[in-house]
Amino acid sequence: MPENPFSAAPTVVRLPRYTRAEQDEILGAGDDPFGVASTGLTWLPKEEHFGVRDGDRLVAHAGLLRLPVAIGGAETEVVGVGGVAVAPDMQGRGLARLVVAAALDHARTLGPRHALLFCRPPLVPLYQRLGWHPLDQDVLVEQPGARWVTMPLRTMVTPLRDDAHWPEEPVRLLSLPM
Repeated sequence: MPENPFSAAPTVVRLPRYTRAEQDEILGAGDDPFGVASTGLTWLPKEEHFGVRDGDRLVAHAGLLRLPVAIGGAETEVVGVGGVAVAPDMQGRGLARLVVAAALDHARTLGPRHALLFCRPPLVPLYQRLGWHPLDQDVLVEQPGARWVTMPLRTMVTPLRDDAHWPEEPVRLLSLPM
């Protein structure tokens, strides 16, 4: 019988907050845990947080934030997903799928028809396996001191409703990215 890689079954929890200490617990201390500092972007904190615990240890996280977006000439909202993290020693065990699925289950109760995230190019295949779709066009986001900048990371979307289809029109995030 294969050995169980977890001390017990991993538990998905809704976190009342997500602190820097908890992020360090997952990713270790460092100045650029997500590898995006080189973008120079200012990011919004997430408002809702989900985690995976292995015993007493927090080993994965995903955060959510409702955001205004313009797609073509129409304004709507999306649920931004960000801060997705899995402890390096726990990667490859389905924890990203587990925590993102829990976050998306909650996102479906918030009203918007789509979820949106930004990721580094090497992570695109992971998110595609989780049901996300890369956008083929540039996405503009707000930044301090400059009304709009082109998001240098890959933008991906996933529907939150069965009948939701993402239009092929220009996209502007009407806020800082999450």
